[in-house]
Amino acid sequence: MKEIIVRDKAFEFAVRIVHLNIYLRESKKEYVLSKQILRAGTSIGANIEEATGGVSKADFKNKLSIAYKEGRETHYWLRLFHRTNIIEDKMFISLEKDCTEILKILFTILKNLN
Repeated sequence: MKEIIVRDKAFEFAVRIVHLNIYLRESKKEYVLSKQILRAGTSIGANIEEATGGVSKADFKNKLSIAYKEGRETHYWLRLFHRTNIIEDKMFISLEKDCTEILKILFTILKNLN
């Protein structure tokens, strides 16, 4: 059940990350770092999707571990964009909250797989 919830949350988060990338490129003229968060932020959901099609428990766990690591990287980029005033407080708080929620769910799933 948590797998379905986190898959859907990660998809909606990826949509927000795509919109963030567009905002960063068009409004902030930021073309390098915006690619990093686009790659990491959309990779979370892609790896969760791959995990749900895993052929074994080990495969499932491996893909979820990658999703978790991509989430940690996304969290890093959000903090960096906020600290350097590339994104404002309101945007950061909202995105960071969603990212943290996904990370907590993934961590719980991974912990329970052992």
